[in-house]
Order: sequence, then C-alpha cells, then structure tokens
Amino acid sequence: MLVLLIDGLNLIRRIHAGVPDTAEDRDEAVLSACTASVRRALRHHQPSHVILVMEEPGPSWRSSEYPDYKKDRPGMPTDLRDNLPKILAALATNGVKALSAQGFEADDVIASIATRTAGARFDVAILSTDKSFCQLVGAHITVVDHFNDAVRDHVWIRERFGVEPEQLIDLLSLAGDPALGIPGIRFIGVRTAARLLHDYGNLDGVIKASPEVPGKLGEKLRRGLDSIVLTRRLVSLRCDVDLNANLHDFRWTPKMGAQPSEPRTR
Repeated sequence: MLVLLIDGLNLIRRIHAGVPDTAEDRDEAVLSACTASVRRALRHHQPSHVILVMEEPGPSWRSSEYPDYKKDRPGMPTDLRDNLPKILAALATNGVKALSAQGFEADDVIASIATRTAGARFDVAILSTDKSFCQLVGAHITVVDHFNDAVRDHVWIRERFGVEPEQLIDLLSLAGDPALGIPGIRFIGVRTAARLLHDYGNLDGVIKASPEVPGKLGEKLRRGLDSIVLTRRLVSLRCDVDLNANLHDFRWTPKMGAQPSEPRTR
C-alpha cells in the first residue's frame, strides 16, 4: 500500500507561475496543467490512497505565535484564488479529494498523516518541493520533487544540508529558514550549524557546550540562544493534528469515476 500526499498549493502555485500571463485563457491553461500534472503523478506512483492537502483561509498557529512568519511571501494571485474551486473540482473528478484543517498549514496535516501511516508500516510518498518535509524522511516516508522527478532521500539531504534527516530540525533551529521569515541565530548559516551538530551531536549538545565554544562563534551562539525554543517550535512539523478523517475515504484506483465526494474536515 502506498499513500500519496500531495502538497496542494505547492503544486498548484508552481504550475500557475509557469503558465505565461499572455497565455490564451490562462485560467483554463492552469486548470489543464494541474490536472495533467496530478494524473502523471498517479500513473507514476500508482498509489492505493491519495490526498490533496490544502489550507484553510486565515492565520495558522505559527503566524499567531510569530507575526513575522512568512511576512515577505507574496499572497495568492487573485486570478488563481478565483480559479481554485474549479481546479479542486477537476481533481476530485479524478478521485483526488482535498483535506485541510483550520489553523494548521498543509505541512502539519501532511506530517500528521505521514507519521501515523508510516507508524502502521505503510509507505508514504510526499509530493512537494518544500524542504521542511525532509525532516520526515525515513524507512517508510519519501519526499518527491515532482517537477524534477527526483527523490529527496538521505543522500540528497546529506549533500544539501550536511546532516541526516533526523538532525534537520536542529539544523534549522540554529540556522533558521529565511524563506519562511524564521530567524535562526544571527550569522550562523547552514554550514556552520551542520558543523556544530557534527561536533556536539544535537541541538541539546550544542546548547550544553555553548559556554565553552570559543571565539566569535561562541559569542554569536550564546547571544542567540534565547530565541532557540521558539525557532525550534516553528521549524518543527506538527504530527498531532486531529483531522476527523478516515484513510479509507481517500482510496484511489485507476478506474475512479467522475463523481466527487466531500471529505470530512475539522
């Protein structure tokens, strides 16, 4: 059994950005491209279940706790927002139903489903280019860059970040995530954070050793530790979202009909 979890807005917004503004009937072109892209993913992965994970309007718990979260990220274009219901309806006719949870980002919903499903020893493939999902990579969870047909596995993560998947939360806690507006410790980047984790094992080890870290690095580290608890919370994906949904509701076969049904949501 393979559960395919699609990071809905990650996929849809990337496709929308790739369709030229000058395209004739751009809305229809975006809709067709989204449908074709998801169909390609279904053919390639042949899942037993598929969930298109979306987001509810309104603030998430991260933006409530940290108002600068994603402050520099542009909002959804108006034309895409207006076209989104048609896109979701078209995907539903292919048996791909959407799921979301109020107050939580798609990342947390996906992490909750993935960890519970993997815990039952079922395989999970997450379709997204969001690096945050790399913290979930393990024996039963893979992350797939659908657009480049590439699996972000242990080797990719080590080459990109210099750490193992299970160390990624600690690394981002130190280095932050500028793309999300999450600051880490000032002047400590990914390479320096990876070196600290290599030397001291994990974030707790780095914190414990911080009084003895010499030179400018030690000074930067000690000055930035006050915010480390919040940063770690922000970069960690939540795995405890109550979805009030049954995986059986998202079973998929190649012969799925064109009668969409509404999933249960919180």
